[in-house]
Amino acid sequence: MRTVSLLDLASYLPGEPVEANYFLEVQDGTSHQWGHPMFKAPRHRHHVSRDETPADMIEKAGRTLLDRIGPDEARGIDVVITNVLLPEVFFSGAGAEVAHRLGIKADWVIDAHNGGCASFVHMLRIARALIGSGQARSALLCNVQNCAGTVMTQPDVRRLPESVVPGDGCAVAYVAASEESPILGVETLNNGQYTADCTLTLDDGRKYWEPGTSQVHTGFTPDRITDILERGNRLVPEAVGKVCDSLGLKTSELDLLITNQPNRVFLKQWQERLSIDAERHLDTFDRFGNLFGAAVPITLDHAVREGRVKDGSLLMLAGFAHAGDFAGAAAVRWRAKGASLN
Repeated sequence: MRTVSLLDLASYLPGEPVEANYFLEVQDGTSHQWGHPMFKAPRHRHHVSRDETPADMIEKAGRTLLDRIGPDEARGIDVVITNVLLPEVFFSGAGAEVAHRLGIKADWVIDAHNGGCASFVHMLRIARALIGSGQARSALLCNVQNCAGTVMTQPDVRRLPESVVPGDGCAVAYVAASEESPILGVETLNNGQYTADCTLTLDDGRKYWEPGTSQVHTGFTPDRITDILERGNRLVPEAVGKVCDSLGLKTSELDLLITNQPNRVFLKQWQERLSIDAERHLDTFDRFGNLFGAAVPITLDHAVREGRVKDGSLLMLAGFAHAGDFAGAAAVRWRAKGASLN
């Protein structure tokens, strides 16, 4: 197997930051979710506009990345993998349109609709398998979160405590055969028995394609919230532990932990269970809200641009999805080649 590296990232956040009061001013505190730590509001988030598509968002982040890596590297990309929280192109996904817009002649176009908040790890694993086995040269990984400015701003949904947590954004990553910034190991956990515990809800009981006026949202019962908290607290440390065990590492050797950003409860629990202090766990929740699958690459991109990720750092990327049906973790030695030259 060839060594495969995570070489670069770029991200895009739509619009100006939206303050929590946009939601809180219309909420009356009567919901059973009100006051639950899982739905404590971040200070800010960004909202995608009504007519801004996932392909639009990916194109904006993608052009930034392709300009940075240069035309020679860009021409070598033969894999495009996308994960969009709310796909707008039902039959084909966004991948083919993205490849066309960016001028990528891809042999592989994969729209990975599973993976959820851990989808970046899922896509890394797919790209690593294709490139490492010699079936591809390099890949563009694309994560889009787009429910905050659409679903969560509906008049009825805006009144629910769940509406205040998500933010919108997009990130793309460049992965290629290289030893510069190697992906050291990837581990995933699949728990299909939990899949039905996190679904879209219509309060009048209709199917999403049936006519009606009820507004789609995510339904959380008290029992489901308790179950999701227990699973999330457990699954991310479990996935990280599997990677560490496979590489003979201890969590004390990790320089930075980059996870999805669901809420403050999970972030604190993961730090405690992995014995990682807050300074080593990158946190963008108050800046961007819950970015679902886009959280890991957006958080890492901003940390790199802000100078918080040193060359040679051992990174652990991790997350869990939905109600716990999927979780994963990946270890990356960030720009190891650059560190060795210093």
